[in-house]
Amino acid sequence: MTVRRPLTALLTALLLATTACSGSQDSSTGPTVEPTEPQPTTPEPTTPEPTTPEPTTPEPTTPDPTTPEPPGADPVVREVPVEQWEEMVASGMWREGCPATREDLRRVEINHVDFDGGIARGVLVVNADVADSVVRVFTRLFEEGFPIRRMRPVEEYDGDNDASMADDNTAAYNCRRPDQINAPEDESPHANGRAIDVNPLENPWMDLRCDCWSPSAEFAARTEGRGKVLEGGLVWQTFVDEGWIWQNIDVPDYMHFDTGYPSEPFTPRR
Repeated sequence: MTVRRPLTALLTALLLATTACSGSQDSSTGPTVEPTEPQPTTPEPTTPEPTTPEPTTPEPTTPDPTTPEPPGADPVVREVPVEQWEEMVASGMWREGCPATREDLRRVEINHVDFDGGIARGVLVVNADVADSVVRVFTRLFEEGFPIRRMRPVEEYDGDNDASMADDNTAAYNCRRPDQINAPEDESPHANGRAIDVNPLENPWMDLRCDCWSPSAEFAARTEGRGKVLEGGLVWQTFVDEGWIWQNIDVPDYMHFDTGYPSEPFTPRR
């Protein structure tokens, strides 16, 4: 005998069967989504704040070594140092009876042109009242390029005037030793620091004690020559303009300038 189900029951059964089939599918057959890890993010670049450059100190300008400034005469006048005075006394250049004292004298330091055309530093010891005049004279000779062999104080020759002249040394003060003196100390321009002998070899004097040219007759003729003193020439004119006298003696004395004999306080013409 056939049992007939109601239509409603049949539809319900079909619906349940369809639902069961749908739920029993293998989940592996469907798409799967892998979990994703968070990706690192690159920071956005930042623009640095503008900075003000620190001020720089400019390098000092260095003078061009190829064009050095020419040196001048650079004169310096000062008191005779104690050490130098002691050497002068020890060498006999000052002794009892010599008129000028350390307080009366000055040390003049000044550049001069030597016989090689170079610049040398010279020293003259002179009376204080002629120091400024001496500076003017030798500054002009330097500027004009007149050559001077050397210019050293006579104590460097142990006070020996003959040795100083033989070395062609331009010198001033010397209260000469008795065997070399040619004028009384009180009246002597050299002993008072008011006389200068310039380039003795090129400008010798006639020494009547030996009736000979001293230090040598080699340049006795008054002709043009390097380092010579000639009447009317540069050296002569420069000294005369200051009131000095050339070869103020009865015999030829081409090296010698002084401010008068007997020596007295001096006032330059300028």
